[in-house]
Amino acid sequence: MKDFLKHIDPHVHCRDWAESYKATIRSVTDLARSQDVCAIFDMPNTIPPIISKNLVEKRIETAKLEGCLEGYYLWIGITKDPVQIKEAVDVVWANPFVVGIKMFAGKSVGDLAIIDECTQMKVYQELTKAGYDGVLAVHCEKESLTRMHLWNPNDPQSWNRARPPSSEVESVKDQITFAKKYDFKGVLHICHVSVPETVQVIREESELKITCGVTPHHLIYSSQDMFGDNGLLYKVNPPLREHSSTQLLKDLLRQGKIDWIETDTAPHTENEKLNPPYMSGIQSLKTYSLLLRDLVKEGISQDQISRLTYENIKKVFKKINQ
Repeated sequence: MKDFLKHIDPHVHCRDWAESYKATIRSVTDLARSQDVCAIFDMPNTIPPIISKNLVEKRIETAKLEGCLEGYYLWIGITKDPVQIKEAVDVVWANPFVVGIKMFAGKSVGDLAIIDECTQMKVYQELTKAGYDGVLAVHCEKESLTRMHLWNPNDPQSWNRARPPSSEVESVKDQITFAKKYDFKGVLHICHVSVPETVQVIREESELKITCGVTPHHLIYSSQDMFGDNGLLYKVNPPLREHSSTQLLKDLLRQGKIDWIETDTAPHTENEKLNPPYMSGIQSLKTYSLLLRDLVKEGISQDQISRLTYENIKKVFKKINQ
């Protein structure tokens, strides 16, 4: 029997720096260890965003000073600037702590969104020109299909109507189209899938190297949890979906159609969640062990848990030595 207590979380937000009041690399690492997670991949939408060699080195130095460099890796963010894209590619190749490039194909938290589809397409062109064959992780929400006029903080569930499932599905289709158009040689990773249709689109694609991950909150909670006084605590991007979608995502996970579990743990203060600016994000790393226990109870084997939380990730990210 494989040891399924050894896990990797390839999608966390450690905050730190200007947001150290929310969380630090140290606090997220400690939480990860409490959940039997041996390695974490830190996302770049920090303040300031991690988009350069210098900021990558500063981030690694921060992890070292906090005493948690072991098992710490990070993503570098991407912008529309061709010079910055080339620098990001060089950093991934040269730095053993940098696991890949992250693109926000739609607004989320931070200032790294590349909203225009033509600009997104040029990102793939530049990556191919630079010979990039690593991982490109994409937050997929098509801005033109969001309906932000429907968002009302007094009705937390309206967030799900403002950012409908179609915005995710169509953005994923865009990324696949752009990657194929420019013969992208890397791995296209679709972050935090929230609807079964997204997974179906991904699994119908046979030409690209493509992976996808799902979060604990999209497997445990649903939009129904947003009713009530504390509904805003469940506001996240992409949103929680209907209970039927949650169940179908679990089925797809069981069938091996989803490559891994990633928490997308996103610390904010309770005040920031319940009051302006009504931040999006859930600290799903806190529910990691609970989710795995529930999945085993529902018939997913320990070997499959090991694949979903460790082996499949190690296959894609060759430089991980945990």
